[in-house]
Amino acid sequence: MKALTIKEPWASLIINGYKKYEFRSWKTNYRGKILIHAGLSLEKEVTERFEKYNLKYVLGAIIGEAELVDCVLVDEKLNNKLRIIDPVVYGKSNHVETYGWKLENIKKYDKPIYVKGKLGLWNYKD
Repeated sequence: MKALTIKEPWASLIINGYKKYEFRSWKTNYRGKILIHAGLSLEKEVTERFEKYNLKYVLGAIIGEAELVDCVLVDEKLNNKLRIIDPVVYGKSNHVETYGWKLENIKKYDKPIYVKGKLGLWNYKD
């Protein structure tokens, strides 16, 4: 199954239903189920921004799954729409946000699956 490694706190924001788009500098044609893998690093400088969500961060593990339903070019219209939905989650970012990967049917796992992540979309075999 395909998996995507995402730094914390972004992986937990997705898995807990606060973030419906994952932003990448590259486009994908893949559509379907993906595993959400929380990477080994935590972007501590932005975690304060999300304190009200009471997230528990897990590092180095698959923490859930989602369905990747679309990959869109990020423009000002999409940015404005997302900032209206949640200005905290979709506020100013230091990351390259060229493409938005739209995620639906998000499911959080009860128990993390600890495994080493990889760059890009990668295959996980359980």
